[in-house]
Order: sequence, then structure tokens, then C-alpha cells
Amino acid sequence: MRIPGIMLAASASGSGKTAAACALMAGFRQMGKKVRGCKCGPDYIDPMFHREVLGVESENLDLFFCREDELAQRYESHGRGADIVVTEGVMGYYDGMALHSVKGSAYEIARVLGMPVILVVPCRGMGVSVLAQLKGFLEFRRDHSIRGILLNRISPALYPRMRDMIHQGLREMGRGEIRVVGYLPEDESLQFESRHLGLVTPEETAGLRERLDRAGELVSRTVDLELLLQIAGSAEELVSERDQKQVIRKRKEPVRVGIARDRAFCFYYPDNLECLREQGCELVPFSPLKDQGLPHGCAGLVLGGGYPELWARELAGNRELLSQIREVVAGGIPCLAECGGFQYLQERLEGADGSWHEMAGVIPSVSSSRGKLVRFGYVTVRAESDGRYLKSGEEIRGHEFHHWDSTDSGSDCLAAKPAGGRTWPCIHMKGSLFAGYPHLYYPSNPKFAARFAEACRDYRREENL
Repeated sequence: MRIPGIMLAASASGSGKTAAACALMAGFRQMGKKVRGCKCGPDYIDPMFHREVLGVESENLDLFFCREDELAQRYESHGRGADIVVTEGVMGYYDGMALHSVKGSAYEIARVLGMPVILVVPCRGMGVSVLAQLKGFLEFRRDHSIRGILLNRISPALYPRMRDMIHQGLREMGRGEIRVVGYLPEDESLQFESRHLGLVTPEETAGLRERLDRAGELVSRTVDLELLLQIAGSAEELVSERDQKQVIRKRKEPVRVGIARDRAFCFYYPDNLECLREQGCELVPFSPLKDQGLPHGCAGLVLGGGYPELWARELAGNRELLSQIREVVAGGIPCLAECGGFQYLQERLEGADGSWHEMAGVIPSVSSSRGKLVRFGYVTVRAESDGRYLKSGEEIRGHEFHHWDSTDSGSDCLAAKPAGGRTWPCIHMKGSLFAGYPHLYYPSNPKFAARFAEACRDYRREENL
């Protein structure tokens, strides 16, 4: 199958990939096109923007979490029926999981998926030097996949001259088939506030939908969207090892699982949620900020990541729910808690304003700001002993990024960086509780989700729910 799509890549983070991706998706939607979004790497926030603000279904594309054939299958399933899939790259185009490697890079993902690449080039303060940058990117790898150039941070007056100079330079390099597809000017609608590693959550950005509507109208005038659609249509046939036979899955006995979903807890991979559903989990959302109790009849809990430090006062004020969660977790309800959810289960949490607040008190530790990024990047989490969901020696993949840290991050598993050999203890794996800072990717070890779902069914039978 051929999925019409483009990847937006750049020389480094901060080049305008996110603004370009959101503006183009808005522009294509205003044309009446059926649009899908993707984000390279483990980032939660950009796909959340795509879904909640633009109304575009979005997925992560990640070659640390998935094998190449799995990635192709997921991309094919996600993009089927779309007029265009707009994918945002990660970091610099050739930057991979290690300093010296392209493994896991946007370049490698584009190569695996046969995806044409549009290079976003910030032009502020640049002239002919832009040709040197382009020459390097086009000659560094023969299979670079770059099919177009989008100029960023350039004035309407300067753009025609810059475009013509680049086209002339590309012809002299023997790359005349690569075209400048348009430009993004300096404009308020293309500016987004940042927090930690990503954008602020959609609910916090006033008038964002209106701004993105304006951005879509803007790029319809400054970018050749029809040319981008043509480039997207030149994507290669996906090479997938999908078994063409119909897969018949045994129906799992359903079980209700409460999942924290509100402004404080909003980081979830769709693949993880689908993995739980395939195991029979009926995911019932609740708000630790507002709800006074857990969903009726739930036999398991999932407490995802997010920004609980921004809402620590409100979370602490909901004492009735905190007390119930402390009681049911102590009573053995199966519970998965990662990063923000892990902090919520501890005794106290330092808010973003420096004040301290009482949390659930399930885990005897506290979390506070370190004023810097504590641990960042991909990890393989290996169980050091037998647990309910991971057995000794088994592994599951994930990643960490957080500015807060705990006085006790757990020691039942060992986290290892895929490059460099660094390791550190992590995870509280006690009874039916699995809690720690790593964000896990369940499909990397399907047994993990299967055992959690079965533990929920056991708990329901024991409690006669």
C-alpha cells in the first residue's frame, strides 16, 4: 500500500518543525483534505496537540519501540484512507539515539517508510550560507529522501530572491528536482510557548484553535499546498511483512479499569491504550482533579504521566479521592503508575510554585523539582526479580524525561540506556503495584499488559465487583 505523506525535518530542534506541521495540517484541513498526523520519537505533547486542537488523529513513529516491519504496519494502519499524512521529525534530521549514530533518527524512519522529506530551513540572519547547509544535508547520505525545502522565519519581501538563489544553487549541485515549496514568515500564529521538552498542553494555550486557523489560512498563501500533495503522493510502496491471513484473536473477558485523564494526567500512547483494550480492559476515565471517587466497579488503575506539579494544590485538595486511592492500592488493586502518576502516589509533591502538598501516601517518598532535566531518553527496563507483570530478567522498553525527582525512585528494576551503558535502579514493583518514572511502551512486551489485565480480573473475582 502507498500512504501519501511527507515528513518535516530540520537541522536541529527549535527550527520550526512543530509550527510548520500544525500550520500545514490546518491548511490541508481547510482545503477539505482528510489529514493524519505523526510524530517521530516518544514525544507525547505534539500528537496531543494534533488530536485535541487540530482534530487530527496522530501517532508516534519510533524505531526504538518498534521493529521496522511493525512500524510499517502501524503507519499503514494509521494512514489508510488519508489524503495526506504529515509527520514531524525529531531533533536534527540525522540525529539518532546515540551521538555517533543515525539509528532511530527521522532520517531512518523516512527511509523505512519510503516517506518524502521536506526540510524546514530557518533563514533569519542567513544568505548564501543556506546553500552550504543544503549541500551538506543532500550529500551526507545518498538516500536522504529530501524532496522539498520550506523556508522559515523569512520576510515576504526577501522570499522570492532567496527562493531563486536556492533554485539556482540546487541546479548547480545537480539537484534541480528539489523545489522550494514556500515559506513561513514571522507571525504570532506560528509561535508556541514551550515547557520541559515539549509544548504546553492544549488546554493551557488561550485561543490556540483560532491561532491555528489563522496559521492554516497563512500557509495557504505562502506555501504551495498542491505541490506538497504531489510530493506526498510520490511516497514509496510500504514494505510490510503483514500476514495477509485474517488474524483471529480470542475474545478476552472484559474488565473495568479506571484511567486518570484530565489536565494533570494526559500523557498516554494510543498504542498502549489499544494494547490494554485488546486484553479486555474497558478503560473508564476519571479526573483526580475533580472526581470525588473512582469509577464504579473498576478493578484496576492506570495513572499516566502529565504535569501534576502544576496542579498539586488542586490534587491535594481532593482528599476524598486521595484517601480512596490509598485504600484500594493498599488493598491490592492492580495499579500502573508512571512519572506524574508515580508522583501522585507518593507522600508529598512540590508544586511548580515551590509549595508542598500532601498526595496519596502509597509510596513513602517525596518528589521535588531539581531545576533541570534529571533523566532523559530511551531506556530498557529489566526486572531484577519476579513481579506480577514482569518476571526476573524480562524487559520492557520506555523512556524518561522529568525535571522532578523522588527520594525513592524504586529499585526492583534496572533501567539501561541503549547507548553508552549507563544504568540506574527504578520501579516500585510490590504486589499488584508497578510504579516509577519510566514511561513504558506496552507493545514492546505484550505479556506485561496481558498479566495486568489478568490481575484485574483476579481482583474483581476476589472483591466480587
